[in-house]
Amino acid sequence: MLLSFFIVMFILMMNFVWRYIDELVGKGLSFDVIVELLFYATANMMPLGIPLAVLFAGIMTMGNLGEHNELLAMKSAGMSLPRILSPLMGVVFVVAVASFFVVNNLVPYSNKKMMAIIYDIRQQKENMEFKDGIFFNGIDNMNIRVGHQDPETQLLTDVLIYDTRDRNGNMTTTVADSGYIYMSEDKKFLMVKLYNGQTYETTRNYKWSTENTVRHQTFAVQNGALAIDGFDFSRTDMNLFSNHQTKNVRELQVDIDSLRVESDRGSARSYEPLLKTYLMVRDESAFGLFDTVQIDYSYKKKADLVAALDTMTLAQKSLIVNKAKSSARMSRNSLNRNENTAKDSLNKLYRSQVEWHRKVSLPISVIIFFLIGAPLGAIIRKGGLAMPVVVSVLFFVIYYVISIAGEKMAKEGTWNAAFGMWFSAIVLLPIALYLTRIATNDSNLFNVDWYRAQFDKAKSYIASLRAKNN
Repeated sequence: MLLSFFIVMFILMMNFVWRYIDELVGKGLSFDVIVELLFYATANMMPLGIPLAVLFAGIMTMGNLGEHNELLAMKSAGMSLPRILSPLMGVVFVVAVASFFVVNNLVPYSNKKMMAIIYDIRQQKENMEFKDGIFFNGIDNMNIRVGHQDPETQLLTDVLIYDTRDRNGNMTTTVADSGYIYMSEDKKFLMVKLYNGQTYETTRNYKWSTENTVRHQTFAVQNGALAIDGFDFSRTDMNLFSNHQTKNVRELQVDIDSLRVESDRGSARSYEPLLKTYLMVRDESAFGLFDTVQIDYSYKKKADLVAALDTMTLAQKSLIVNKAKSSARMSRNSLNRNENTAKDSLNKLYRSQVEWHRKVSLPISVIIFFLIGAPLGAIIRKGGLAMPVVVSVLFFVIYYVISIAGEKMAKEGTWNAAFGMWFSAIVLLPIALYLTRIATNDSNLFNVDWYRAQFDKAKSYIASLRAKNN
């Protein structure tokens, strides 16, 4: 199982590296930062790797016993398959319990740390690297072009620098025959040393371009240190990256209770202002002709109001129409605002419920995968890596597709979160029980020799029928 686990995690880690390889290369990250990121990414993928490793290990273990006739010897001694599997079942139960603590405690912390490190890497700029004849734009408001950089001495020739960092809009252009440009050790300053060059400083007065002034200076040696940011790797507080994936079961349950109340309250707010505040309201200023009438929105009163419109002046009708438009506009804005708030709360509620059931269902998935893998190994009776890998990947793809479909339905609110996240277990559990049953009864479901023998019998039977007919 340990061997299978490391193989599975290595494959999953390669997938992670390929996804983020563009963001890791060219930024001068230290080795410890990369190792830290890979460690937390590995921990974050353990809920996906543990069930597959258990399935893989179960098929290999029982397949090796069957291939070397050890399983047959134990059955000949009177041991049933459930009795043979009982010690392994104890080990898998311990793994299942441990997997819950992994997904409940380790994964949320690792997820938070991983998101913080990825954010810091994305914020860090690429290393300053000059290519012959190409402008380097990695520094804000500064463009640097060099004709050639000596790979051994790092000497730059034919240097051109455009500096537009001045807040007043002034631009400085520097041309030099050669020089050195590098970052300080703490990557907070750009060290510039140029030889035999000229500086042109354009001062803008925001009137006409013809009225701008240009100052020209020549120099033999020019030294400077420019403050820069974004090249040093700075750490961000990981607590800023908090969502449903960075919380344990207890924190998720608190969020679920709060979000359920908030979504119900938001849904009620969506229609209550529409009915009471904007539409079902008596406005004396708009309906001044009905001061003595208690406005009731029954059919009769509606008819009275419509009939009374004929007695109103054009100005009074215009006032009523404008007031109605204003009320409708305010009601629409209020409804949209409250409805968006309610939808946001409901979306967070669905995601929190999905994450809660994901953590609880993982141990059960581990046990189900063992109940699939061990009987399959006993039926196939093939050890090694060939057949177990094929069968494991097949069942895991089925599990993964069902899980993704159920999770998508649950996040959209189409299915209940419990049903969506337990749907894969509901589908695979009968398969696991069926495989255990036929493996206990020594089924020939995956026995190639049995199928070959049946084919030979059928072939002989057809040949005998042809001989009789002839």
